[in-house]
Amino acid sequence: MSGKKTMGERNLMFFSGRAHSELADEVAANLGVEITPTALRDFANGEIYVRYLESVRGCDAFVMQSHTAPINQWIMEQLIMVDALKRASAKRITVIMPFYGYARQDKKGRGREPITARLMADMFKQAGADRLMSIDLHTSQIQGFFDGPVDHLFAMPVLINYLRGKLDPATTTIVSPDTGRVRLAERWSDSLGTPVAFIHKRRDLDVANQVKVHEVVGKVQGRTCVLIDDMIDTGGSICKAADALYEHGATDVIVAATHAVFSDPAVDRLKNSRISEVVVTNTLPIPVEKRFDSLTVMSIAPLLARAITEVFTDGSVTSLFEGDS
Repeated sequence: MSGKKTMGERNLMFFSGRAHSELADEVAANLGVEITPTALRDFANGEIYVRYLESVRGCDAFVMQSHTAPINQWIMEQLIMVDALKRASAKRITVIMPFYGYARQDKKGRGREPITARLMADMFKQAGADRLMSIDLHTSQIQGFFDGPVDHLFAMPVLINYLRGKLDPATTTIVSPDTGRVRLAERWSDSLGTPVAFIHKRRDLDVANQVKVHEVVGKVQGRTCVLIDDMIDTGGSICKAADALYEHGATDVIVAATHAVFSDPAVDRLKNSRISEVVVTNTLPIPVEKRFDSLTVMSIAPLLARAITEVFTDGSVTSLFEGDS
């Protein structure tokens, strides 16, 4: 039998889809459990088949899937896994999505648009999820879209622990790429003891991934700038932001982001930019062909394993970020 039990015979079982097996293996190793054996395969027409090869009755189930490309396939696979757990009488089902797919559409910017972040929450609730766990949601309001507990984890401690030894606070500025990330930049600033700057930009509502940078607000001249963001998709926004910082006198630009989506042509843009280092986590798989010399990948597995343990033992997930709670 995979999983582990508490003294009260509660049984933790860990499940993973096929999207990011390397991360799943790391999380399982940190938890000290095996991934529950699962039959996952595709029918000829693309439909997905799921069957668990052990009894899951009464277990505390944690089912993880990274919403990477092809994103619709992996979301559907996770939904089917949740449905199978519910119908097999799992006691509690926690859905772990290190990267929350469709999170960017979290409100209606214009008429006749969807709110896909809410749709995602509704689908997982209907499938049978009791709880959601994700890392660095696109906006914190998404927590309110799910009718149940949501554990919103932060990659900031992982990224800061890596960068702390490389930065001199006296000559470093934390930079938000837009006004929406200023609060996060302030948290970075409080931790590192550095000033904050932000970039004012306007997004073209009619063309996806098109951004025009307007101006830099804050002290960046003669300083190392750390650009922080939740994700890098095509890389256009972050590269334009870096160019704006250099134009305003920055001596070096480092990018720190949680989710390396890296849709084409992100890798070419980042490789050919003036950014000295790109630091990301492994919430999404990064194949060999999308890795480059200035890329550093930090593992998020220990954080996920600690959060799973806190949930399983009815501990405090908040304590992972704010001390004892």
